[in-house]
Amino acid sequence: MRLSIDRSKKYQSFAGFGASGAWWAQIVGGWTKPGASGMPVLDEIANLLYGKTGGIGMRTYRYNLGAGSADSGKGSYGDPARRTHSLTDETGAIDLSRDKNAVDMLRACVKAGAEEAVVFVNSPPESLTKNGMAHLSKHRVFRTNLSRKNIPAFADYVLKAADALKKEGIPVRDISPVNEPFWVWNGGQEGCHYSPRQASRVLRCFAKKLNDCPALANVRLAGMENGDIRWRNKSYTRALLRYQEVRERVAGIDLHSYFLPMPPFMPLKLLNDRPAFLRRYRKWLDRRFPGVPVRMSEWCHMQGGRDAGMDSALETAKVIWEDLTLLNVSAWQHWIACSLYDYCDGLLYLDVENESYTLTKRWAVTGNFSKYIPTGAVRVEAVADAPDVNAVSFTGDGKTVTVLIHSGKTPETLTLSAPTLVSVTDETRDMEETRSDAGDTLTVPPRSVVTIVTEDR
Repeated sequence: MRLSIDRSKKYQSFAGFGASGAWWAQIVGGWTKPGASGMPVLDEIANLLYGKTGGIGMRTYRYNLGAGSADSGKGSYGDPARRTHSLTDETGAIDLSRDKNAVDMLRACVKAGAEEAVVFVNSPPESLTKNGMAHLSKHRVFRTNLSRKNIPAFADYVLKAADALKKEGIPVRDISPVNEPFWVWNGGQEGCHYSPRQASRVLRCFAKKLNDCPALANVRLAGMENGDIRWRNKSYTRALLRYQEVRERVAGIDLHSYFLPMPPFMPLKLLNDRPAFLRRYRKWLDRRFPGVPVRMSEWCHMQGGRDAGMDSALETAKVIWEDLTLLNVSAWQHWIACSLYDYCDGLLYLDVENESYTLTKRWAVTGNFSKYIPTGAVRVEAVADAPDVNAVSFTGDGKTVTVLIHSGKTPETLTLSAPTLVSVTDETRDMEETRSDAGDTLTVPPRSVVTIVTEDR
């Protein structure tokens, strides 16, 4: 196999990787018993996710600011972990202790190495919604649950919460008040539907209030976090960038790169071609909004059944590669970092009864990217000529980092041109590091993700 890297062909600057604390941090944040390392389990998990030593060095933590369904008990939720606490006390003041476990988990992750936090909201507080719940009523579909008159109060709640977190030393970077606005959200979890125009109105109010809040001068807006790369991305992108005050406040376009293949009875190639949708949206962006960064702010492998092995890990690596090279994303974030569920979602699986966890190969292959690609590195052209190998390269901090995703069943070999640090994740290894010299032959195992780090001369 030959690997060609052209550093003269430069693409996006990359900020780093992250994950969400939704649906698990409010549980794990209360785990204080010692783990295998001797430190409390919550600190052990935080280090595995964000630590530079012993962890995968992710950069961004997404804190789910709750709507209060866990306080009121209202609404239809099959899983109590999908309920959240409001931070507003009886007097209307912000009290971080109301969401103590989740906030403690956020603090632990920042202590371990998380460099920035995103405050994201699934639903406005129940006290501000039309039906008094954190999701839409069953008989109402494609209606927003937030009246226009309550948008300013919603913004006040989120900004006060962000300010309280900043005063606690949390590096709040972004506020994201709208999450997957196209979906109906009439049960199962907190959520709020917005049309593009309604979502634009919300972001505009937030932008105006942020501009009047010196304490949050460096905090940006994020949006619209649309939920599927096929549907309505153009509409919500236009809505996001419609008003000047919002354009000046957002750092880019945030979206979720989910893509569920159509069922067998709809075998339409057009609707099952994920790369084609990425390319079309990227082409449209370059034409309509050139230079505006795109960030992938939520993804998990949408497949039932727990899998801690290489099958879902390779799917994760493939999606990261597609988003980096076809959509040119400038950041990439997982959905839940830790999973309670029988699903291919978390980087760690949790055992609540025993307050313990299991690592997955998804954790390791994410580390093949997040641990080695420097913050601010620039993607450059990289091509591997083996049919089952995808390559992506970044330059930064005086080095070139190349990640190879090998989905085939037979090994490939590569002759190294310089002294190299190699990190291998496969069926039996998790980011196992070795060093090789120029002229050495590197074996890229089948079904593996391999990171190659060389010093630039």
